[in-house]
Amino acid sequence: MDRFRFPDDLIRAQQEWHDTYRALAVPTPGRTLLRRRLLRLSVRIEGHAFWSTPVGTPAARVELRRRAGGERRSEGAA
Repeated sequence: MDRFRFPDDLIRAQQEWHDTYRALAVPTPGRTLLRRRLLRLSVRIEGHAFWSTPVGTPAARVELRRRAGGERRSEGAA
């Protein structure tokens, strides 16, 4: 059984956050839109009601990032 049961919308927002963050690493036009999206996602994640529950601990935040793929490494990374 999972220690943390994250709402689906919170997991999706964190996955989108990581995808957007990685997209910003590529020098392309439209980076301003990506930065704005990253900020909106950050607000959505930080303000989610899950964090006001007893299980919304710092450890839960780390686990959310891990589950959402935040620790994925790009190909070729050592």
